[in-house]
Amino acid sequence: EAQLVESGGGLVQAGDSLRLSCAASGFTFTDYGIAWFRQAPGKQREQVSYINNKDGETHYADFVKGRFTISRDNYKNTVYLHMNSLNSEDTAVYYCAAGFQSSRYLGDYRYWGQGTQVTVSS
Repeated sequence: EAQLVESGGGLVQAGDSLRLSCAASGFTFTDYGIAWFRQAPGKQREQVSYINNKDGETHYADFVKGRFTISRDNYKNTVYLHMNSLNSEDTAVYYCAAGFQSSRYLGDYRYWGQGTQVTVSS
């Protein structure tokens, strides 16, 4: 069965950095683009970033551009999200997702992880 497992979340202070990991199994990792989404209490899930499976092309939401970096290690079947200059608005559950076509829309993703909590205190 296909699985995505997030890790690396935790409680940090504003201005700190955190690196999230997404470990994939049960499917051909290199066939899929991988995205990070987040969902804060009372808000809809929103895309943070994605990385293409072919050429490594990356995209970022405006609210994280310049602060977050997405990368993937195809040998380890793992995607990372390195988050810098965190602020309280980044507090959310962070999810990784896999899809044949990476986009901002949740429905375009075939597999989802269970999420990891990131809490940024101000």
